[in-house]
Amino acid sequence: MKALLLVNRQSRKGQDKLEEAIDQLRKSGLEWIEATPKSPDMIADLIRQHRDEVDCVIVGGGDGTLNAAIPGLVETQLPLGILPLGTANDLARTLGIPNDLAEACQVITHRRTTPIDLGCVNGKYFFNVASIGLSVQITRKLSKDTKQKWGIFAYPIAALQALRHSRPFRADLILDNGEHRRVKTIQIAVGNGRYYGGGMTVASDAAIDDQQLDVYSLNLKHWWQLFAILPGMRSGDHTSWSFVDGFSCREVRIQTRRRLPINTDGEITAHTPAEFRVVPQALNVFVPAIENAAQSSSGLKSQVSP
Repeated sequence: MKALLLVNRQSRKGQDKLEEAIDQLRKSGLEWIEATPKSPDMIADLIRQHRDEVDCVIVGGGDGTLNAAIPGLVETQLPLGILPLGTANDLARTLGIPNDLAEACQVITHRRTTPIDLGCVNGKYFFNVASIGLSVQITRKLSKDTKQKWGIFAYPIAALQALRHSRPFRADLILDNGEHRRVKTIQIAVGNGRYYGGGMTVASDAAIDDQQLDVYSLNLKHWWQLFAILPGMRSGDHTSWSFVDGFSCREVRIQTRRRLPINTDGEITAHTPAEFRVVPQALNVFVPAIENAAQSSSGLKSQVSP
């Protein structure tokens, strides 16, 4: 097996851990071509350029780096290997891929793959979650320096800062079954995977291969309600609260009175009005075998056999 190795040296652990990752891959006997993208925008093109030279693509970085690879992966249909080098690593968490680089390399060299879904909003793909409202403010507060300094704790710090400036907005949601919902909310999230925002859970039964989108709207009337549901947002049980509207669908259209930005996998990439849809079994990824993965908490519905 020959791989295209793409590493974001600007990720939180990219520069420090790159040599360790290369050493682990070398020990496994894997051959690879290394390409260093100068910006995330180059990643998809690099995949296209090397499509006929490699059997798979290994991406080292965080969720933003992985998101940038999606167009090239969809076009070439090369399987994806993940080296989690970012701050949150929510896609790796969803797939049960360990943060330990030696173990993550073993996942790739064992060559077990499974198909996963992608979310799509206005033609922009995402792995984890696309959202409108509070999370956009959090993304704007999450500077590179903040993540470098605080790591995973940067997310709650940014959330507290963003909450002070968050304002409710009205939205109309039209589901694929024709149902129409109108909400006044501080955030709408549309999940394809299971985890986002450094370990928050979209829904208690969310999976990245269930061919469904999991949607929730935080219809808060008081700021303290957000703190009340935080434990539930970690476990995915937040939709049990009366002021949280949650449901699953394959497609949903969201309209807002004014044009609002949309955050996909930690980057602002689209705006309302927005058409969301799930793309079933869009990519193949290397994943741990069932006995090695924490299946009870992973975001895979299917069982990956040895």
